[in-house]
Amino acid sequence: MKALVTGGAGFIGSHIVDKLLSMGYEVIVIDNEYSDNENFYWNDKCQNYKFNISDYENTRPLYDGVDYVFHAAAEARIGPAIQNPVNAVEINTLGTCNVLQCAREARVRRVMYSSTSAAYGLNSYPNFEEQPDDCLNPYSVSKVAGEKLCKMYTDLYGLPTVIFRYFNVYGERAPRKGQYAPVTGIFLRQLAAGESLTVVGDGEQRRDFVYVGDVANANIMAAISNPDPEAFGQVYNVGTGKNYSILEIAKQISDDITHIPSRVGEARTSLANVNKIKNTFGWEPKMKIEDWIAAHL
Repeated sequence: MKALVTGGAGFIGSHIVDKLLSMGYEVIVIDNEYSDNENFYWNDKCQNYKFNISDYENTRPLYDGVDYVFHAAAEARIGPAIQNPVNAVEINTLGTCNVLQCAREARVRRVMYSSTSAAYGLNSYPNFEEQPDDCLNPYSVSKVAGEKLCKMYTDLYGLPTVIFRYFNVYGERAPRKGQYAPVTGIFLRQLAAGESLTVVGDGEQRRDFVYVGDVANANIMAAISNPDPEAFGQVYNVGTGKNYSILEIAKQISDDITHIPSRVGEARTSLANVNKIKNTFGWEPKMKIEDWIAAHL
């Protein structure tokens, strides 16, 4: 079996790659190292290509013979997307359209799309997939547009797609650079440097933290399962159903905490209802964030 992973040298994508390789898949990776990461994780057991996902001419041949596409490449940071919305749309919307078109032409069996819980905005929580979109920033708008393209490619062209809305993903290889890195990465970087942990605002904003290994498993399970055909073109939450305040997470790591100004365009609370993905693909989270933090201090 052959799989193609966009963003496969990045945080989430590289974990999907490792899981696929462990299962004996032939893996192709497309990643142009766009993200502002301090490290990229190219696996030399893959066929690796440093291309832009929007580059049809160079990437289209790579889809031939591929069974499954895992589309994890993105502008994944809210702050930079607010500063440059055109760039976010080019990567997350037009790039996704190119991935879907290449997959369609190559007759790929299934496409798994990495989207975001930011689509829920200020909806009441816990968030469930039938809630209306409430995009608060260009990042979520561009990712939800990609969701709509996935659904359209399923409904109009018969390309099976699975749309994941990730909540706050943490774990090994998480970026630690810059103020828009995942909060656990920032905190561990600051701890290692002997610095105060910087908590945005009052720190009482709550997030549903999901482990990157569990996210990779969700992708694999959705790819190899045999659900009702009606399951394709739909959204699935990938979270834990439990949330923590940022201050609670910080205090698990250090008592040396400094508060910094609040940021615009971000929801106060996120919390996933994960019944749909459990019932459809049999997935459920395994790792608890407090256990992971304790193991990495």
